[in-house]
Amino acid sequence: MNATEVLEIFREAGAVLEGHFILTSGLRSPIFLQKARVFMHADKTEKLCRALADKIRAEVPGEIDYVVGPAIGGLIPAYETSRHLGAPAIWVEREDGKFRLRRFEIEKGARVVIVEDIVTTGLSIRETIDCLREIGAEVAAAACIIDRSAGKTDVGVPLIALAEYEVPAYPVDQLPPELAALPAVKPGSRNI
Repeated sequence: MNATEVLEIFREAGAVLEGHFILTSGLRSPIFLQKARVFMHADKTEKLCRALADKIRAEVPGEIDYVVGPAIGGLIPAYETSRHLGAPAIWVEREDGKFRLRRFEIEKGARVVIVEDIVTTGLSIRETIDCLREIGAEVAAAACIIDRSAGKTDVGVPLIALAEYEVPAYPVDQLPPELAALPAVKPGSRNI
C-alpha cells in the first residue's frame, strides 16, 4: 500500500480536516488527520493495519513478542496490527503524566514493536520507549500509519511508516497570518 492509497482511505472517511488545529505536540497546523473517523470503520482499519503489519514483518527481522500502543491514539492500530503479526497487543497509559505499563507485565528482554496512529514530533513514541526500556524490554522498532514529518522525526529506533505525508506544523509564535486568523481547535487526546 502506498501513501496515495493510505490518504485516499483517510479522505473517504472524512478524516482529512482543514482549519486551525492545536496538535497533541502543541504545534499548530492547517491540516488535522482525524484518525478516529477512519478507525470507526473496521474494514478500513483492517486494510491499513494489515499493510502496516506486512511492512513491519519486512523490515524487522526476528520474533516480535508484543505490539505496544500508546494510549489513546495507538490502541486501535496496535491491536489490529498485532492481530496480523500474531503477537499480543498491550498498551501504555499515562499515570501522573508519564507513560506506564499499568495493566500488563512483560518479561525482561521481551522484543516489542510500538505501533502509533500518526507521528508528528514522535514524543509519544519516545515516551513509550523510555517506559519500556525502564522495565527491560527491547524496542525493535516503532511504526505508524502516517508520519506527518515525512521521515524527519527521530524517535530513537527505526520508524516504519505506512505513509509519509508532510503537513506544515508551526510553533504558536510562528503562525502564518492566514492560520492565526482562524479559531484554534484541539481535537487530540494527549491530556486524556
